[in-house]
Amino acid sequence: MELQDGAELCFPKLLNSSCRKPTLPWSMAALLHVTLSFISLITAALNLLVIISVSHFRQLHTPTNILLHSLAVADFLVGVVLIPAEIFSHTSCWMFGDIMCALYFYLTCQTVSVSAGSVVLISVDRYVAICHPLHYPTRITVSRVKRCVYLCWLWFAFYSIFYVKDELIRPGRNNSCFGECRLVINYITGTVDLFLSFIFPVTVIIVLYMRVFVVAVSQARTMRSNITVTVHRAVTLSRTSELKAARTLGIVVIAYLSCLCPYYCCSLVEGNVTCAMFATVLFYFNSCLNPLIYAVFYPWFRKAMKLIVTLQILQPGSRETNIL
Repeated sequence: MELQDGAELCFPKLLNSSCRKPTLPWSMAALLHVTLSFISLITAALNLLVIISVSHFRQLHTPTNILLHSLAVADFLVGVVLIPAEIFSHTSCWMFGDIMCALYFYLTCQTVSVSAGSVVLISVDRYVAICHPLHYPTRITVSRVKRCVYLCWLWFAFYSIFYVKDELIRPGRNNSCFGECRLVINYITGTVDLFLSFIFPVTVIIVLYMRVFVVAVSQARTMRSNITVTVHRAVTLSRTSELKAARTLGIVVIAYLSCLCPYYCCSLVEGNVTCAMFATVLFYFNSCLNPLIYAVFYPWFRKAMKLIVTLQILQPGSRETNIL
């Protein structure tokens, strides 16, 4: 019996202090492992293509694409680091030690928060482009957007320290045995995080896109009228392009909210393992969904992806390729 019990432990030599291996049914554990592994691979590959595309081609160095680049970096970290760690924590014992566990929670908070911040910045970008088109070129510049992205990452880097400060000061303080990686958040920290990472960004996103939707409908009706003035036609074409971009990024925002809301709702329901697993998979799937949306609605991404996969970006002068 001791050998049989020891075989179920994460560290059989530590009979008195080792955790038991996860007790998920084999079919559920296998399904979770395969699903998350597939999402991890696709997420990392597609977001890496977005990162290379925006970084390499000069024509794609626009304010909106810089924000998409920031979101892609966060999603890439989800595919490379967070999803594999999630697989280990749910289907096997944690073998990387308490320090790596604390760093995992820190990176999780940082990445999730930056994703929310990037989506908020995208909403602000589309709000100014649609609702204040004449001021957009002067208010939303490449340099200003880059500064906003840097500040976003820096702010959430410090915020993540506040969120997991106890775990960073004393790694493993909440673990009851060896082979466990668990984070316990007190009521105040959890309430602050719920407001900053969910309620506030979601409210800002919904308010801005409701305003964008109202203005977009008004502009669409205007463009349906018979226009004969050449200058007005040029403005109309520009507005059409902006409206298409708003529609695409609106789909990104809707997908983000659809995947984020179940995650936070299930986190409030303690003890429901099925709900938590479904919400976790859905939350991580959002990082894979964003570049798929770009591939469907952005011709420049499909063209850039073809040039990257065929290694044509290694040719001299490929940065100046006409990608739009």
